[in-house]
Amino acid sequence: MLNQKKSFKDLIKEEYRQILWDKWQEVIKEKTIFQDEYQIITADGRQKWVWERGRGIYTEDGNSLIALEGYITDISEMKEKQKRIEFLSYHDHLTGLYNRRFFEEELRRLDTARNLPLTVVMADVNGLKLINDAFGHTAGDLLLATVAKILKREARADDIIARMGGDEFLLLLPKTDSSAAKKMTKRIKAVTDEQKVMYLDVSVSFGWATKERTETDINEIIKMAEDFMYQKKLFESASRRSDAVKSILNTLHLKSLREEEHSKRVSKLCEAVGKAYDLSEEEIKEFGAAGELHDIGKIIIDEVILNKADKLTVAEWEVIKRHPEAGLRLLTSALEFQTIAEYAFAHHERWDGSGYPRGLKGEEILWEARVMAVADAYDAMTCERPYRPALSEEEAVNEIKSNAGTQFDPIIAKVFVEKVLGKKW
Repeated sequence: MLNQKKSFKDLIKEEYRQILWDKWQEVIKEKTIFQDEYQIITADGRQKWVWERGRGIYTEDGNSLIALEGYITDISEMKEKQKRIEFLSYHDHLTGLYNRRFFEEELRRLDTARNLPLTVVMADVNGLKLINDAFGHTAGDLLLATVAKILKREARADDIIARMGGDEFLLLLPKTDSSAAKKMTKRIKAVTDEQKVMYLDVSVSFGWATKERTETDINEIIKMAEDFMYQKKLFESASRRSDAVKSILNTLHLKSLREEEHSKRVSKLCEAVGKAYDLSEEEIKEFGAAGELHDIGKIIIDEVILNKADKLTVAEWEVIKRHPEAGLRLLTSALEFQTIAEYAFAHHERWDGSGYPRGLKGEEILWEARVMAVADAYDAMTCERPYRPALSEEEAVNEIKSNAGTQFDPIIAKVFVEKVLGKKW
């Protein structure tokens, strides 16, 4: 086998060879210093960045070139760091899309007559706070990354897509009229509507506006796109939030069958109390919904704790005690559930003020929450738990009686025992 030898020139990446040759010729002619950076391909095929500094060596009269001398340094690591810094300065770290800084620079560059009509599209991800509250910020990040991936895939190569912060994205579409933007957003929306994150449907609201004349201020166009987006968001999001809350409840039930059965029984008990107090049909229905949703905040609790067979530790109990606040955040996100949110929030308060989360006492606690407290406790006592057997109905009634005036509103407790359970007080 022949021992093939390569000159250093052969290692230089082809696109740099002529440029470097021309630069060296200039250096030799002018008797100056050569310095430049370029890429080489090593014998094992790896690409590396190098920095070279050198000069010519001449005869004493300076008329003839004798040799070239200098040195070459591997700067690959430095270039990689520089590349990373440049990337981060113009990109959103979570989604990989451009950031606000880059968008604003590109906006100035593209805001010219040759790019008209120039359309700005604003996209707002619905339900980010809801997902963060229910499943944590990791799930929220997944939602944003999912939307970003779809936007990048569906947009054209020349379109600029940027995450502006939070749940908002902006798209800059050169040479695109309003009709084309509408078709594009409809296509993207069809794709996003097919996606799910943490069992919840992905939803994005879009608004757009088009600059058609050079004298129009581009910032007015952005404002118009934003206003249009918020109009559509108000129209779309109310039912979406309601559906999302219901999906979160279903997700909780998937995590724990016991929680599903408990919620349904508490719902029926609350309706029964409503009938005992001669509430209207609408009020009874609302009461039943409150009973079914009263523990929705438990979605934040790890299923290992929810389904634990042993008694909870002090730390685990502190996690459990946070669920009313989580439930309040979730339920108040949807207009449909805002009234019952307060009932659910206070169902662990006690008549004597020793409950949680606010330590309310007596009639400071909403009447509906006081009813729910009795229904919730009765069902918990009469159902078997991994760490204790179920109480009989008689034993549970005795517990309610003995705790009336401390844990429970004494009047509601008496009505519950006599009219719902049909037992003597």
